[in-house]
Amino acid sequence: MDARTQRSLVWLVLLPVAMFGFGFALVPLYDVFCRVTGLNGKVNTSPLAMPVSAKVDLSRSINIQFVTQNNANMPWTFQPLSTDMEIHPGADSRAVFRVENVTDHPMSAQAIPSISPAEAAQYFHKIQCFCFNQQHLAARESLDMPVIFYVDPELPDYIHTITLGYTLFDVTKLAARAN
Repeated sequence: MDARTQRSLVWLVLLPVAMFGFGFALVPLYDVFCRVTGLNGKVNTSPLAMPVSAKVDLSRSINIQFVTQNNANMPWTFQPLSTDMEIHPGADSRAVFRVENVTDHPMSAQAIPSISPAEAAQYFHKIQCFCFNQQHLAARESLDMPVIFYVDPELPDYIHTITLGYTLFDVTKLAARAN
């Protein structure tokens, strides 16, 4: 085999390996990018403390809408107790969501949040949220789950409505492996 053929063969082997590595690394990099920038409604999934210096902006109100959906394989019922609320930026607020395991066996679930419009995600801060942990329910058990949050007063003035959405996933098998 001549040198030119060997060089071509090395490139033909290395190029797909490099492409696979790049594709494999792209998903976690994109996820980090979305969490940092709030792109695609990605939100922080760890609790934040209410800043001591937070001032409530009583001069304006923001409409917060709540929507829920279940992943295709999730049989529970899941809904907000109230579909929307008016809040003042900087004020801590509380919303409650209800889940019910309608099956005849215990299950575990995880809620994944999203914010819309995506630009608002960086201003929407959860102090306490059921989405931080998996929820374990016995057969036919129901649970009211709170989320305590505030909207940063620095939210741009042209954003008047924020939608907080949750998708509920069945993580029963994953939770069983962890125990």
